[in-house]
Formats: sequence, C-alpha cells, structure tokens
Amino acid sequence: MGDGRWRTAGRWRTAGSALVRVIVVWAVSTLTMLALAGLLPDFQLQSDDGDSITRTALTAAWGAGAFGLLGALVWPVIVRALLLVPALVLGLLVFFLNGSLLLIALWLIPDGRGAADPENAVVVAAVMSAVASATSTALAVRDDDAYRRRLYRLADRTRPRVVTGGPRTPPGAGGGAEPVPGTLFLQLDGVGHQVLRDAVANGLMPTVADWLDTTHRLTPWRTDWSSQTGASQLGILHGSNEDVPAFRWYEKDTGRLMVSNRPASAVELQRRAIERTGDGGLLTVDGASRGNLFSGGADQLALVLSMAARRGRRNRSRAGYFAYFSDPANAVRTAVSFVAEAAREMAQSIRARLRKETPRVSRGGTYPFIRAFATVVERDVVVAAVIGDLLAGRTAVYADLVAYDEVAHHSGPHGHDTDRVLARLDRSLALLAKVAEHAPRPYRIVLLSDHGQSPGETFESAYGLTLRDLVRAGCGLPVPRRVRRTPSGSEARDAARDALRSALHRPVEEYAEEAEGVPVPDRTGPVVLASGNLGLISFPGVPHRMTREEIERRHPALLRTLANHPGIGFLLVASAEHGSVVLGRNGAEVPVAELADDGPLAVFGRGAADAVRRTDGFPHVADIMVNSMYDPETGTVHAFEEQIGSHGGMGGEQGHPFLLSPVDLSAPVEDGAELVGAEQVHRVLRRWLWECAGPQVPLEISPPKRHAEAFLPVDDPVVPDKNS
Repeated sequence: MGDGRWRTAGRWRTAGSALVRVIVVWAVSTLTMLALAGLLPDFQLQSDDGDSITRTALTAAWGAGAFGLLGALVWPVIVRALLLVPALVLGLLVFFLNGSLLLIALWLIPDGRGAADPENAVVVAAVMSAVASATSTALAVRDDDAYRRRLYRLADRTRPRVVTGGPRTPPGAGGGAEPVPGTLFLQLDGVGHQVLRDAVANGLMPTVADWLDTTHRLTPWRTDWSSQTGASQLGILHGSNEDVPAFRWYEKDTGRLMVSNRPASAVELQRRAIERTGDGGLLTVDGASRGNLFSGGADQLALVLSMAARRGRRNRSRAGYFAYFSDPANAVRTAVSFVAEAAREMAQSIRARLRKETPRVSRGGTYPFIRAFATVVERDVVVAAVIGDLLAGRTAVYADLVAYDEVAHHSGPHGHDTDRVLARLDRSLALLAKVAEHAPRPYRIVLLSDHGQSPGETFESAYGLTLRDLVRAGCGLPVPRRVRRTPSGSEARDAARDALRSALHRPVEEYAEEAEGVPVPDRTGPVVLASGNLGLISFPGVPHRMTREEIERRHPALLRTLANHPGIGFLLVASAEHGSVVLGRNGAEVPVAELADDGPLAVFGRGAADAVRRTDGFPHVADIMVNSMYDPETGTVHAFEEQIGSHGGMGGEQGHPFLLSPVDLSAPVEDGAELVGAEQVHRVLRRWLWECAGPQVPLEISPPKRHAEAFLPVDDPVVPDKNS
C-alpha cells in the first residue's frame, strides 16, 4: 500500500509539474505576442475601435493558446504528410507552414480581433516558436524526467531499457548487475587523419582534443583503391566491399550504371554484401543506422539511402525527419539555420571570386541549398536521432555526419570554410557526449572517418578538356571545337589520326574523308565515368573486359595517349599476354602479378600495388582504370569531376582516414602493424562490440542467393534507379 501511495503521489507531482510548465509557456507566449503586436505595425490584436489592456491581453492569450494547440496537434500531421516531399523542399516550407498555422490561430480569436499580413505572420510564428521552445527547455532542464521525456519525443523513442548481460555480466543477472556498455560509432565523412590532427592542434576541435588527452587513442588507416564513402562504408558496415571498383561504374552484364549514392544502387550493393558475408551487418543486434548509405543490418533507421528505394511498413528510413520536424521549434530553428548557411555559402563563393582564389570551381545553382542541407538539416536530424538512441539504450549506433565532405569538395579540404564546419561538428560531438552521460547504460564513443580528401585543380581546369574529351580524341571520335584547340586535344587527335591511318594503310586523302566521322565499331563511343581522381572507361559494345591488345587494334592511339598525358598517373588494363598490366609514362609497363610499390606506383606510397591488384580481380572492373597524377610535394591530384577537394582514387590524404577509439577497448592493430582496408576496420569494430556487449549473432550463415534480400528490413521490391 505504501508503494502504491508513493507511485500515486509521484504521478500527481509529475502531472502538476507538467501543468505548471504549460501555464508558464502559455504566459510567456502571450507576452511575446503582445510585444510583437506593439513592434509590428501590421500585426493586430485589437478591434478597430481599440480595446482595453485587459481585453488585448486576453486576445493575446487566446491567440497564443490556439497557436500552441495547433502546433501540438496539427503540425505533426502536416510533417508526416510532407515525408513524401524532398527534404530540401521541406526546409523551405517550414516558414510558410508555421506562418499559416498562426493565421489560423488568429482567425480562431473571437470577434475577429487578431489579424496579420502573411509576411508578419511568418515572423511572429518563428519568434513565438523559438521563445516557447526556449522556455520549455529551460523549465525541463530543472526537471530531469521532463528533460528526458522531451528528448524521447524529439527522437520518437520509447522509454529507456537498462540492459545487463555480456561478457562481464552474464545475461539474466539480477537487478544489481552493472549495465553492459553500448557503442556509438560517429563517422565524420571525408575528414582525413592529417586534417583531424591539424584541427586539434589549431584549437578547432576542443572536444576531440580532450578525448585524445584523456580517454582515446588515434589510429590512421588506409583505404582501398576506391577511397569513397560507397566502398568504405559498405565494407565497414557489412564486412565486404568486394566488386565496388569506384563511386560509379558501368556493368556490362546488366547494362546498368551503378552510382553509390543512388537508392537503387545502394540497396543492390547492400544485398550483394549480405549474400557474400552471410549476415546482416555490424548493427544486426539492437542497432541503429543514422544518415548512412547502408543499414548495417539495423532495425532502427533514419536517412538510410539503401532503404529510400523501397516502400513498406517496416521502412522507417525517413522517420527521423518526422521525429525531428514534428516539433515546430526544431523546424523553425533548423529552417533559419538552413537559410543562414545558404547565404553564408553564397557570400563565401562571392568572396572567393573577388579574391580570385585558385583553384576554384563553380558554386552556384542549387549548390548553396545542397550544402545547407548537408551541414544543417542532415546534421540536426541525425544528431537528434542519435540522442534518442542513446537515451533508449541501444546496443550499437552508427551515424554519419557529412557536412565536412560536402563543403570540402567545393571549398577545398583546408581553409576557412572547412575550419568552421569542423568547429561546428565538434560542438555536435560535445552535445552527444553530454547526452551519453545521462543514458541508461554507459557508452563507448568511437570516432572514425571513411576517407580523406586531396586538394588540387580539376583535370579540366588544368588542361582545358575533360577525361571524356581526351578519351574521345584518343579514339578519333568527334570532340567540341574548344577541345581541338587545347594542346592535349590536338595531340590526341593527331595521334589517333596517324595511328589509324597507319593501321588501315589508307591514303591520306581517303582517311581525311573519314577523319571527322565516327568509326563504325564505336559509333556511340566508350562510357567514361569519373569518381574523384579515378576514371573508368568501358566499351559497352564488347560483352567482356577488353584486353590491351583488343583496345589497341580498335583504337591504336588511346592507351598511349592516356598513359603519356601529364595529368594521368597510371592505367590498369587487362592483357592477353600478361594477364593485366599497369601502364605509366614513357612506356612504363608492369604486369600486375609483378607489381610492387615502385615504378609507375612509386609516388602513391605503401600498399598501392596491393590495392590495384585487388581491384583488378573484381568482376566489374572497367576496361581501362585511370588514376590521375599525384604530386607528393604539394599533395595535389587532378579530379575528373568539378571538385577541388576530391576522393575516390589514389594519391595523398584521400586514402588516409582515422579511427579514434577509447583506450579501454583493445588496440585496433598490434604495435607496428597497419590497419588496411574497410573490411579490416569492420572486423575491428565487430571485436569491440563483442568486448562491450558480447557476441553479435549473425542472421544466417551463407544464405542462398534467393534469400539474401530477405535480410533487408523492407517489404516491397526495389524501385529502379533513373540511371539504371
């Protein structure tokens, strides 16, 4: 009976505290509305004949109450309906929707005493939402239970689960057992090992600096040849990135263009990895995946690309948007930050042009809004989802924060723009670390990156033509007039003309008639794709991987043109005589079987030969793999895309990410050993999960191919990629 009375009293105290908070927030909102009515000439809370102060205050209280109720009841419904709207558009709609709710609230005031024009409605709604949120948060901070309930609602989570068990506390232990630690993996997309060290040294990331001084160790690791998120994250989360030669590639057997950040491609890559490894991934047991390309086998999903191609009752990949934006204050705050970030990008772009900074790429069009989405919306939603995961006590959480990578592509990996992004990311880390202290179980926080970025002028900027232009010129195919005027384009076309004339033994006059035409076997030309400073050339009319001998018979000048170009480091091509060969400048040629970290690969450092050899064995490796030049003195590469900070190939900082781990976990590798490849990183993270929470049981060993897709937490068939 005593316990029952205590619980009843506790419930009454909780209800009383909640009622007091509602009244206080209502009162503050009423005062805010009165103040705004006095400041804004077109915002009215009185009748045309005027009202007493008391009557005006009652009108404000009515309007504030109606606006609060609409925000609590109607706003979540609107946001859920808008899950079908692209997230980029949602950020721009927030102001309009919030202002519309205020106009409805004013319309509900008796006798028509409330009125505002649309512009003022947007301002009033934004200010009132912010003030109400700040007041509610301030009151909740003084009440631990209320503060936690607010965060649970923010991330759409249930009450926390105190989990016991594991290697140090056997499952089923009594109530006094120590909670088993959970693990939070935070990926700072594109932040290289050296960039992190410099940021710490320059005081940009005090949270990381404190971890390094007290609780964590820093370990560099080396990526595979394809140094990009698709290959690295697939390997980290699913234990296999076999047959992922680049960020985008052409598959001859299906005629499909695979692009790592396309939903249909991502779900297919995840399916293949599950089929190959025989289990669902790193997060299969009580895991959450936030902001990633792949699910990792997690049941809790938010902003997971491989799930975006599918529809079904179990697909919650966009639930993170609803959980976050269902709070109007969060929506307004993020929308304001979104607009500010887009404006900041425009200002930084103008400043770079006025200062004539080099290298430089175009930053107009929709890019300011894409950047704002990556640095504001994605960050806020992912951080909120992770907060919910921590307070819910999930065993393993893996989240990707993409802000730095997006900005570095267009601003370069070093400089003022990226420094500001790193500082903001550090504040997010500090917030998550603080929340982890209040979680129902202790958490080990592991910070890592999937690749770095290498700076440098683009290939087109340096030489006046794209890789595709150079390939077409080397094949003797038509190219734009501007390309013919460049030294590279002119030399390639002359070489192709001379080689073809010699091969065909035709008179000059006869060849001249065909020179501007398209040779019959390659009327459409090869498929040329770029993944940072890695290029892939495929001939779709040939069903198998073409050999060097076949390419030279068809296009006698192409390989020589590419290998001797100053912007290209080396080529990988199959050979009927030598298996496969690496070609470099001045006739350098090394069979892959004899490849070592010297010769054409000398400047690319340790492990280059093994990385090339592994990729050469992939079923979908391109007919010609092209890696740009790399200058070890400046650390620069030439991206085949419009990026002055790039990754995807070999050369410089792009291939050297980091792993920052608590010292109470086992060392990633033994002293003197290297951590190489995303698949090895996966094995390290698996081991740490075992150390924290016991063995992670795979879903099934070696599933049949027809059953592999069943391990994805979705129901309906894949939605085809528009590029497929």
